[in-house]
Amino acid sequence: MASNVNPTVRRRRLGMELRRLREQKGMTAEEVAERLLVSQSKISRLENGRRSISQRDVRDLCEVYEVEDRRMVDSLMQMAKDSRQQGWWHAFGDIPYSVYIGLETDAASLRVYEPQIVPGLLQTRAYAEAVITGALPEAPAADIEKRVNVRTRRQDRVKDTDKPLRLWAVIDESALRRVVGTPQVMVEQLESLIEQSHLPHVTVQVLPFEMGAHPGISGHYAILEFPDATDSSVVYIEGVTSDLYLEKPNDVQRYSLMYEYLRAQALGVEQTRQFLAKVAKEHAEAAR
Repeated sequence: MASNVNPTVRRRRLGMELRRLREQKGMTAEEVAERLLVSQSKISRLENGRRSISQRDVRDLCEVYEVEDRRMVDSLMQMAKDSRQQGWWHAFGDIPYSVYIGLETDAASLRVYEPQIVPGLLQTRAYAEAVITGALPEAPAADIEKRVNVRTRRQDRVKDTDKPLRLWAVIDESALRRVVGTPQVMVEQLESLIEQSHLPHVTVQVLPFEMGAHPGISGHYAILEFPDATDSSVVYIEGVTSDLYLEKPNDVQRYSLMYEYLRAQALGVEQTRQFLAKVAKEHAEAAR
């Protein structure tokens, strides 16, 4: 079912190349859309990698851009073919944030700020189940189970000893205080956080209440960076009905600067472990 080819990343790279060819030709997306008798939004979605692209689309665009190099056309056609293959997550059916999963699967590093919950890649199964059940009160049990399985499958990137994801997480104190599930679930989750913070590729910092207002006050976001220099970094902001992906250098730079402030204001690594142990003890006392 799955393939070593990441379809999400292939779509991004193909979209970037098609945008480059359009700009090299000096054409606007509107002009291309008029030539092909399609909507301008389709051209935009093809270029930003948010839409699956067919080999026929590639062929038509190459004709509009007058690409004469047959090897380039063949390469783009192969990328289109690869982009339509299925990633491991497709085996779980319809996943609303599948684009993000595709990016996360190929990312070299991830910086995340979480104000309300423990980051998904660091959640225990019991905590993840409680979070998802609380967020989707009307979802059937089978759907909850599927989402939990997807979340635990995503964690393979953190557990991978050969090519692990470099993860840096800044977590607001409120995420540690909020009782998700039961106090015992919280104890196990915080102890797991402490354990995972000792991994060489994982850094966990807590942003305590006493820091007051801070650059992340507007909410959760994540910054993904990729091993291939041709793949631009992405800022991901999760929404209720739709997600936001920012790739413009100025946007990425602004969020990266915000993250540096968050890291500077948060507790150090060892202080964070001590803080996590303290809050875990408080939850343990509440569980008695």
